[in-house]
Amino acid sequence: MGRDGHIVPADPQSGLKKKAAGSRNWILMDSYGGEGTMLDVDKYAIMHRVQIHARDLRILDPLLSYPSTILGREKAIVLNLEHIKAIITADEVLLRDPLDDNVIPVVEELRRRLPPANSMRDGQGDGKELVGQHDPEAGEEDESPFEFRALEVALEAICSFLAARTTELETAAYPALDELTSKISSRNLDRVRKLKSAMTRLTARVQKVRDELEQLLDDDDDMADLYLSRKMTGALSPVSGSGPPICFPSSPTIGSKISKASRASVVTVRGDENDVEELEMLLEAYFMQIDGTLNKLTTLREYIDDTEDYINIQLDNHRNQLIQLELFLSSGTVSLSIYSLVAGIFGMNIPYTWNDNHGYMFKWVVIVAGISCSILFILIVSYARYKGLVGS
Repeated sequence: MGRDGHIVPADPQSGLKKKAAGSRNWILMDSYGGEGTMLDVDKYAIMHRVQIHARDLRILDPLLSYPSTILGREKAIVLNLEHIKAIITADEVLLRDPLDDNVIPVVEELRRRLPPANSMRDGQGDGKELVGQHDPEAGEEDESPFEFRALEVALEAICSFLAARTTELETAAYPALDELTSKISSRNLDRVRKLKSAMTRLTARVQKVRDELEQLLDDDDDMADLYLSRKMTGALSPVSGSGPPICFPSSPTIGSKISKASRASVVTVRGDENDVEELEMLLEAYFMQIDGTLNKLTTLREYIDDTEDYINIQLDNHRNQLIQLELFLSSGTVSLSIYSLVAGIFGMNIPYTWNDNHGYMFKWVVIVAGISCSILFILIVSYARYKGLVGS
């Protein structure tokens, strides 16, 4: 800020130096276009300029974690949508951290959407001429209030940002899930776990933006609070038809602001003060877009759940196969144990009277014991299959 208290544009080189002090770095863009003005001011200067409370400005503090919020105040809209932290008035936008990589596209889009400064200055000779004369193209741009155009840029940017993050997540998640389905390994499981955590966080962010838009759409009073131009027009309009006419100041800037408010009254004053159809249509468009992004994340979550169910089924099948193998091994162990017991008994150095009378019979004992143990093993396996304990 200059010594006389006026705000001066910051040099691009000095703007880069101020990036370290991002907590106080703002860019001011008004309704007359231009490249914008870099500001490095404290919160008290911002509060005095836009006339909001400290608790509202605290929502935009990057050091504090506040969810996505759109608040309508008497003369400003406080906007906190992820990385987009802005204060919108009827004729200017204050955007925080304009040098952030995610905020730079928003600044560029605001510069593109706002009318060029030269075209506005060409007609700033007389305030009355501005009220009666303006080209059709400018009139089409002025049909939508400035705060709605700025709000649309912010909503479009945040919806596009979240949609891009969702597309990136889908691109990484679906191949990882297919690879996990074909081969279950610790590496693939850890990869899917990280993707699922990222999806959960992204879903919460998208859900919060969607809920905020839905809350606004459900309450006409909240939407009416966002009509800042209508409030300004009501404040500038005379109380009755017999009142004195409005005299525009000699300052071209102030005169153009009042004339712009008068042109906006063609749309706002003629209608009902509670008519929020224009804003409702704007919010519904981006609500559908963010809802589509949420549906993509929901579909991805369902695909992950289906993959987890498939993996659990595969693991259960492998577990059943191991149980069957364990049953076969246990049955064989019991049969061999009996066979070893018989062989051990008859292998002892104990005299038998029938061995002396009938000759050497040990081989018959071995043969009969082996056949008996085999029959026992077959009986156990057959009984398990009969009871459905093992597959056929």
